[in-house]
Amino acid sequence: MVEVDWELLRERAVAAAQLAHCPYSGLQVGSAALCDDGRIVVGCNVENAAYGVGLCAECTMAGQLRLTGGGRFVAVACRSGAGELLMPCGRCRQVLYELGGSSCLVDTPRGVLPMSEVLPDAFGPEDLP
Repeated sequence: MVEVDWELLRERAVAAAQLAHCPYSGLQVGSAALCDDGRIVVGCNVENAAYGVGLCAECTMAGQLRLTGGGRFVAVACRSGAGELLMPCGRCRQVLYELGGSSCLVDTPRGVLPMSEVLPDAFGPEDLP
């Protein structure tokens, strides 16, 4: 089991948020994840004038996971550019579940929780034929 340095993950999420492209909402969002091999990958939100095609921080982080060697998410923190805790949206919870599974830990307002509590009764690969 990989040791989780939550303060470092939170710091990396804030730093990523400060690089966000958010000219429409003004909300900087960053995410950082510890991977099963000890790497940390980050992501930031990237807004678009066609609002529906903007990317959440967790989605860009998922791309970084794949681009830097793959593996699984073990723990995830999401923060604003000012350091405020932010929860992943529903779409992003599904992305985190896909790449981290039910045991992936998420920093939440109620403390650190596994994805099984953040996204109960999740739909995953085991639900496909």
